[in-house]
Amino acid sequence: MPAPGSGAADTSSSASAIFEGRVSGHHVLHIENYSRTKERLPNHTSINSRPFRVGGYSWYLCYFPNGESSENADYISVFLCLEQSATGRVEALARLSLLDRAGKPVPSHTREAEVFEYAADESYGFFDFIKRDFLEASEHLKDDCFRIRCDIFIPEGLLTEDRAAFVDVPPSDMHQHFRDLLKSKDGADVTFRVGGEIFRAHRYILGARSPVFKAELLGTMRESTATEDCIQIDDMLPQVFKALLHFIYTDSWQEMKEQEEAMMAQHLLEPADRYDMKRLKLICENKLCNHLEVSTAATTLVLAEQHNCPGLKEACIEFLISPDALEAVMETDGFEHLTKSCPALVKELMSKLATRLYKRRKLSA
Repeated sequence: MPAPGSGAADTSSSASAIFEGRVSGHHVLHIENYSRTKERLPNHTSINSRPFRVGGYSWYLCYFPNGESSENADYISVFLCLEQSATGRVEALARLSLLDRAGKPVPSHTREAEVFEYAADESYGFFDFIKRDFLEASEHLKDDCFRIRCDIFIPEGLLTEDRAAFVDVPPSDMHQHFRDLLKSKDGADVTFRVGGEIFRAHRYILGARSPVFKAELLGTMRESTATEDCIQIDDMLPQVFKALLHFIYTDSWQEMKEQEEAMMAQHLLEPADRYDMKRLKLICENKLCNHLEVSTAATTLVLAEQHNCPGLKEACIEFLISPDALEAVMETDGFEHLTKSCPALVKELMSKLATRLYKRRKLSA
């Protein structure tokens, strides 16, 4: 407030906020050979996950396939624990979620615990996290495997920050403008023919998004493409090229039905690699990791090897070295293609399977 007699008041405005800051992180626990864990670990018996770090602390999940006590013997119990190496006590909030096949939390089986003060080897979680009858009858248990996600939120205390007082700046809508530009074809200066369909685009936008397109359309190869009425692409489906252009102009995945995503990701992985579009390539890898099935695992492993996708390759191998999964995959045409096109990859797969079986035998001895 201005002092009396000081003249006109200051009309500028500002705002600030006091809020509770927090750090967060998550860990996904893969339960493989669920039926085996159920047989080997009776009621009140658990197995721990590998340690993982969130907020500078080491945590682990405690998994009871037949419940933590006799009162919850029909349930799977899951608890979050702080490792012995931790010093002092840590306040944290845990959220546990059963994941569906697409890797998304199942709303009916997402549970959030209250803020709990953890000490070394103290745990907090849910005795009745999942009823086994529900899990075994659901689509979330596939090939005897399912996944649990644990999100951890650790309060950092009270913080302050500046806040806009009157002006609410909307999020960027640049992607919408570029999408409309692609749709309208205004100013388009390059034409592609893909599978009998014609696509018009803007060479400077393509060049800005892909170093390969930049060389072809703006660099040393420009003369050859500039004189052509239409650039022919013979080894790509029209709908795949359409999805590629959509990503180039909007930096987003084209909307489609969930069951179509895995097929599109398989098709888009090759052009993403060919045109050196790293983010699109990683998106394809991630979607394929979340849609691994017996019918596609071997084919996807070949794709991962051909296009240098280490994360996807590791996910495929982890899926395949489950004995039940491998036996089913070996009956598919994809596995025959794998053995013919990548024999060294089959040797690597069998070596990792042998190592996994050896470790299991050693643990059961």
